[in-house]
Amino acid sequence: MSREAWVLVVLAGLFALATLVGAVLLAVRVVRTRRLLGTLGVGGKVAFYGALIYAILPVDLLPDPIYLDDMGVLAGALFYLGRLAARRRATQLGPPGHAPVPPGPVHPRRPVS
Repeated sequence: MSREAWVLVVLAGLFALATLVGAVLLAVRVVRTRRLLGTLGVGGKVAFYGALIYAILPVDLLPDPIYLDDMGVLAGALFYLGRLAARRRATQLGPPGHAPVPPGPVHPRRPVS
């Protein structure tokens, strides 16, 4: 093989490694949002599990050494889950200048005798 061919092979290998690292980092960030799934509803669960299943399964839009499609799906899910979490926080806090809404029923304190 010529020197140019080796350079192309090494660059392709580095590109594949970089996209693999990026996909793994995005997958880790998506998995860290798992603790919010109970409060994000069905849409959040579908985005979470759908992105992870797509990243793990060998059936892809692009061949497996190129993880750009996996990174796109994981980044999209992360973006969507972040928006759902921000919307949830905004509805819990209420309009600006108002006291936060407590998460559960409010029971007045009874004086201790």
